[in-house]
Amino acid sequence: MALSNFRNYAELDLDPAPGLNVFIGANAQGKSNLLEAIAMLGTGKSFRTSRDADLVREELELAVVSGDAQVRAGIVHLGCAIARSGNRTRKTYTINGQGVRYARFLGSIRVVTFVPADLQLVSGAPALRRALVNIALAQDDRRYFHELARYGKALQQKAAMLRGTVAFDDELLAVYNNTLVEAGTSLILARSHFIAELAREAERTHALWTNGAEKLAVGYAPSVAFDVPTAEAVAGAFERRLNELGDAERARKTTLVGPHRDDVSLVLDGRSLASYGSQGQGRTAVLALKVGEYTVMRDRSGEAPLLLLDDVLSELDAERAAAFLAGVGTYEQAFVTATHLPPGLPAAARTYRIDRAQVTAC
Repeated sequence: MALSNFRNYAELDLDPAPGLNVFIGANAQGKSNLLEAIAMLGTGKSFRTSRDADLVREELELAVVSGDAQVRAGIVHLGCAIARSGNRTRKTYTINGQGVRYARFLGSIRVVTFVPADLQLVSGAPALRRALVNIALAQDDRRYFHELARYGKALQQKAAMLRGTVAFDDELLAVYNNTLVEAGTSLILARSHFIAELAREAERTHALWTNGAEKLAVGYAPSVAFDVPTAEAVAGAFERRLNELGDAERARKTTLVGPHRDDVSLVLDGRSLASYGSQGQGRTAVLALKVGEYTVMRDRSGEAPLLLLDDVLSELDAERAAAFLAGVGTYEQAFVTATHLPPGLPAAARTYRIDRAQVTAC
């Protein structure tokens, strides 16, 4: 892969090895920036900021991230360019040198990331847990991304009407609600199946790590309750709730039901992990979720995602860190950052040192 004027990197050419790649360096040297760039070749977006201008090196106008990826169809060359001009920033995407739209670029390769901010998945807002599910499913299936965008557009239009930004119109409201039911049903069904698979893998991994001493339960908490996960049952339940809450939505000037209010429940030994779990228990659960996400995406697509783990070892003891690295060392390709060389590193791991955006093999 190659970087040009991305974050603190002026230029970088890197040929990472299969298996486990470990990047060692002090803080603020470029470790997280490197993982961010790799992730952009899969998701097309930063996992750290919504301000694309921040990705371009200071006082410059263009940053480029590119790389070759081995997929089932062969080697594919991916590129993402971020152009900054005044207060405006524009991203463009290429596949094998041809410009493509974001929806086509997304999921060209699949990535699973862990960053310290992901620890907020336990106690943070439901939007964080929805984002985990949305990112995984959007990479897995372009239809999900399309339905998510369609749902979001209808939701914004309905919200504007409820707030009085545009004149209220019963017929137009019915159109918006119909779109919400159609697109929302697709989202709910996809989430229901995905979270069931995620729960199975995360719970299995967690049990292995804790030797069965603790039991993690992951569940889907949909805004629309349904009896069976079929399109007919979900659409019917969604439509009934919209009708029941119509007056309340107008009075409160906001939408009260739909997959934009879904959540993922995390329970440890029968009690809320957010309310009763320790920091260590929360970290273990989040890492189990990430391993589960990786496994589900791999099994669904038949292709292993890239696993990107930023500062994952900082609060693990030596024994648990060695066990964790031994596990991820068996994955097709994983990238881990750390401030110091971790103990118990698998012999096959490739190590690098990063100093002021310079990457050298150890």
